[in-house]
Amino acid sequence: MPVLVGLIGLAWLLAIVAELTGKVQWVHHHQLVVDDMALWFSLILFLLAWQLHIAAMMLPSALPMVGLFRQAAAGQPNPGLVQACFLGGYLVVWTLFGVLALLADTLLGASASSWHWLMHRPEWLMGGALLLAGGFQFTSLKSRCLDKCRQPRAFLLAHYRRGLGGATALGVRHGMFCVGCCWALMLVMFVVGIANLAWMAPLAALMIYEKVGRHGERVVRPAGVGLLLLGLFFILGPGWMSAPSHMH
Repeated sequence: MPVLVGLIGLAWLLAIVAELTGKVQWVHHHQLVVDDMALWFSLILFLLAWQLHIAAMMLPSALPMVGLFRQAAAGQPNPGLVQACFLGGYLVVWTLFGVLALLADTLLGASASSWHWLMHRPEWLMGGALLLAGGFQFTSLKSRCLDKCRQPRAFLLAHYRRGLGGATALGVRHGMFCVGCCWALMLVMFVVGIANLAWMAPLAALMIYEKVGRHGERVVRPAGVGLLLLGLFFILGPGWMSAPSHMH
């Protein structure tokens, strides 16, 4: 646990330092096709940036589950390796989500290049992402996934299995419910830039509090209303509310 807390702190520190020093491109990479850069190198840069993003925004809300699993796995042979398999399964799910979101973002960008009206209205893309995230806050899928994430003890009792395979499977299952809670909010980060601190901090705070906060269930729908209104403001008020600078 101290190691994970240290990794979370390091991830936020790197994001903040990169922003303050103007080197944000090293933790901000979220494009597959970049001029003068090989496709494979661009993908590697994204995967590295995405791991930092997962550590900063996703791992904090997973700490209760990690702590319970650590206690349960303490009596197994090689408990450290078992815990690594659990975390590995969790990270694989979020990494796959990131790759799929990157591909979707790339395809959308390629399509937008032929839609001149959309290229000149980036606030519509931002507004659409916020409307999607806001609407998802009211869905039964969001509620079901949040219920699983808010009750790590019950989740562990229902799905815990000994061994490396059991740990990996549990990590994958937990990661899938975590993605189920947060995928729409994380898509917003692809629109604004995955290391944009102005959006990263409040969205991370929302996702963490929804899952581990004492009154997390009470903020889900009000947050949805706020996201919907913000999306409408971006779409209907481009004159006074501009899209993030990197979208222009």
